[in-house]
Amino acid sequence: MTLLERPTRSRAAAGAKLSFLAALALLFSMPDGGLAQAEPRHGLSIFGELKYPPDFKHFDYVNPDAPKGGRIVTMGTGDVNTFDSFNQFIVKGDAAQDLDLLFDSLMVRAQDEPDAVYGLVAQSADVAPDRMSVTFKLRLEAKFSDGTQITADDLVYTLSLLKSMATRPQYSQPLHDVVKAEALDPETVRYTFQGKLVRDLPILIAQLPVLSKAYYTANPYDETSLKPPLGSGPYRIKTFNSGSSITYERRNDYWAKDLPVNKGRFNFDEVRLDYYRDRTIELETLKSGNFDFREEFSSLAWATQYDIPAVRDGRLIKALLPDRRPSGAQGYFINTRRDKFKDPRVRAALDLVFDFEWSNKKLFYGLYSRTTSYFENSDMKAEGLPSPQELALLDPYKDKLPPEVFGEPYTPPVTDGSGNNRANLKKARDLLISAGWKPDAEGKLRNAKGEQLSIEFLDFEAQFERITLPYVENLKRIGVDANWRLVDPAQYQQRLKSFDFDVTTQRFSLGLTPGVDMRAFLSCEAAKAQGSFNLAGICDPVVDALTDKVIAAKSRAELTTATHALDRVLRAGHYWVPHWYKPFYSVAYWNKFSHPAVQPKYDSGVLDTWWFDAKKAADLNSGKPEPQKASQTTPNSTQQPVKQ
Repeated sequence: MTLLERPTRSRAAAGAKLSFLAALALLFSMPDGGLAQAEPRHGLSIFGELKYPPDFKHFDYVNPDAPKGGRIVTMGTGDVNTFDSFNQFIVKGDAAQDLDLLFDSLMVRAQDEPDAVYGLVAQSADVAPDRMSVTFKLRLEAKFSDGTQITADDLVYTLSLLKSMATRPQYSQPLHDVVKAEALDPETVRYTFQGKLVRDLPILIAQLPVLSKAYYTANPYDETSLKPPLGSGPYRIKTFNSGSSITYERRNDYWAKDLPVNKGRFNFDEVRLDYYRDRTIELETLKSGNFDFREEFSSLAWATQYDIPAVRDGRLIKALLPDRRPSGAQGYFINTRRDKFKDPRVRAALDLVFDFEWSNKKLFYGLYSRTTSYFENSDMKAEGLPSPQELALLDPYKDKLPPEVFGEPYTPPVTDGSGNNRANLKKARDLLISAGWKPDAEGKLRNAKGEQLSIEFLDFEAQFERITLPYVENLKRIGVDANWRLVDPAQYQQRLKSFDFDVTTQRFSLGLTPGVDMRAFLSCEAAKAQGSFNLAGICDPVVDALTDKVIAAKSRAELTTATHALDRVLRAGHYWVPHWYKPFYSVAYWNKFSHPAVQPKYDSGVLDTWWFDAKKAADLNSGKPEPQKASQTTPNSTQQPVKQ
């Protein structure tokens, strides 16, 4: 979930490890619906065979001989731009970023395959012939950072913690059908499932963080804490200043540093995140050389604020790194839990009022394209008329769906970019009047109780003001009492968790192969769960049913058909006012790093595969940077914070 112009949960500098949420998108199935192999394997795949054989030496997108050393200082980003906890799993508190660096998982994602994981803590995985359980064999050498062995009991305890009431819904809900975990012996753990939608559960389990039973028995799991947790991953917390900075140091004693899945990865001795509440100060800090790497989420800054000598002479590199992942759904999300937004005509009217073309021309320097789909930048996006296969999924719900679902998918209105949006404003006002909001003598739209339609746009970053205020002014022109509300980051996060808002800006990104992760964003269950990602409060039995079709798909073709049908229904529901996207990471960094010749297809690779280059650093300090190849500033293939 991210905003295209705001740092959020996923970003270029956060590529070190696949988060649990992203892992929820990975599924386990063969095109014919059978198992890839009903015996222990070194990895699990989705809809096909594994790219890497059992004896592979390293991933293709790493430099296996990359030197270790140096440090990278980058920005801490997120919805709160601060932190008060080192527990990212629970509802309470605001966790520091990149805590995944502390934790291993049973298996690890290959970032050049859309749907494959390979053994880390687990040396093998065995999915039962009936697919109702998966058994992992652990490596004897797997250890926590205090030297104690990772055992099956730790995995059993991890599941109990992540299914507990204290855990954020986006972690706990997808585990609903994981009935139990059993320690068959100290090195063998079996997970048992229930229900029919179990396809993605083996890979979901494979991506769970490994938590220490001993540590969380002695330390409360359900409370925020700034005590560094015990992990088994490649880094530990070295130092931190509460809310303002955190430094991770690479563990020389990391048990898995020489495994094929880790070869050429985690090359920095130190990774430091500095948190800034003001983007302008953050950018000036980069320019002054006080930190090394920044992903830029503002089109205004990208277009106008990097024309400095350091960029012109190659000391500060300004680059576009390709992002081939689905761009996700960024926009103004409308809280349908509130009565005034329950009528889809009201929500559709809000879409008509927003003038993207003017914003892109006047505010974004033409850098963005309009988002239209919940699966933008992917073949999962619905286009054209429904196919016969899509109609087969939609027809059973025909009496519950608006007619437009069965035509061309809903697309946001397009203007000429002049700022003269009168035609759409009239359409929006007419829609609101048809929904029961009648104009008074002054033209203000009121309901039967005499209450004026009011809309508050909740935000925590001043930089979004330039985008939202023109939208607010257009809403006022048609009789809506609209305003933009800026709150401090902690209050913003708390209000999101309790759904105390009218409209807010967010971005939700689903995986390359969406599965049970979708429930955290779209299900009725999530709509009712405090702290969930279902900010719009989507609670539609048809959406739930089509989500189940996506989860149950037995082939890539079936999955694509189901996402097309689901996309049509969601877009017709007008739960958001879509924003914009671009298929690149916009980054700036000081010329003291090197990277492999090949970027991971589905990640920026920055923390994961880059390394500190001592020669470049010396040249930089001497004022004579090494000339850059075009590939460093030109995309070699073709996003995830909010972008402005």
